Amino acid sequence: MKAILCKSYGPPENLVLEEVPDLVPGNGEAIVEVYAASLNFPDTLQIQGKYQFQPPMPFSPGSEVGGVIIATGAGLTGFAIGDRVMATPSIGGMAEQVRVTAAGLRKIPDNMDFKTAAGFAMVYTTSYHALKQRAQLKPGETLLVLGSSGGVGLAAVELGKLMGARVIAAASSEEKLQFVAQLNPDELLNYGDGDLKEKVKALTDGKGADVIYDPVGGDLFDQATRSINWNGRILVVGFTSGRIPEYKANLALLKGASMMGVFLGRFRQEEPKAYEQNFAELFELYKSGKISPIITQSFALEDFISAFNVFTERKVMGKVILQIKKES
Repeated sequence: MKAILCKSYGPPENLVLEEVPDLVPGNGEAIVEVYAASLNFPDTLQIQGKYQFQPPMPFSPGSEVGGVIIATGAGLTGFAIGDRVMATPSIGGMAEQVRVTAAGLRKIPDNMDFKTAAGFAMVYTTSYHALKQRAQLKPGETLLVLGSSGGVGLAAVELGKLMGARVIAAASSEEKLQFVAQLNPDELLNYGDGDLKEKVKALTDGKGADVIYDPVGGDLFDQATRSINWNGRILVVGFTSGRIPEYKANLALLKGASMMGVFLGRFRQEEPKAYEQNFAELFELYKSGKISPIITQSFALEDFISAFNVFTERKVMGKVILQIKKES
């Protein structure tokens, strides 16, 4: 089989596409033939050696795929060869085959294609956990979503609307805001000129946002901490800006505000029942037509460098997918 391999840390150009041996399932595992694999910002960090979890080299990046089970190991229950699945391995998804345990497998509805399956899990489970468990977002509250045109940002806009919040979708350009507009946020905010604080105040009668969803960090986080309402919550989702900011304690004191970390992997490990309940609720929302990831760019496996560079060049809008095998 073919696999994208990271053999040395660095830019996407360091990755290689090579033939490697076909996979064999272990106890309680399945081998999934990958039709589509999703790219996410953490993948770009991992290949540079900058992520919280770094697997031993060589490794194939990728933590969510859509495909078909082609082999099963002893002890695997609930799944069979031929099942169409959404798979969330911790690593190895950007290959023609991936090994996954039962905990990382979910059968997909007949009306869900493999691209959608590959682009569903991470963005929705991250944003739902952030808004539901961490922020405990309430109907009528104002939710400010930074980086709203990216995968997790779009999911936060969608879910925030469904949870009854007044949603301000913020992004760095008019092009990105017009893209987000298809989800009907209540307000659009362009911070491309570097001004966030005053624009948020203007849209909130000077009060600030109740919940701020921040996957960007850097200078935006600095302004966001000054754009928050009394008893507000700022959600630390990631640092796509490249700079990890610092939270000034006096701002928390003056606003009665809280900074809340959002780390999906640890949540899944520490609170598996809550994680599974979230996933079940998200699947119901998909089945009822209320949510669906927006797949904007699809690249062939051989064109993986271009796919990664969508992230490194900060051009992401929606979900970016590697189409590894065409659906019949």
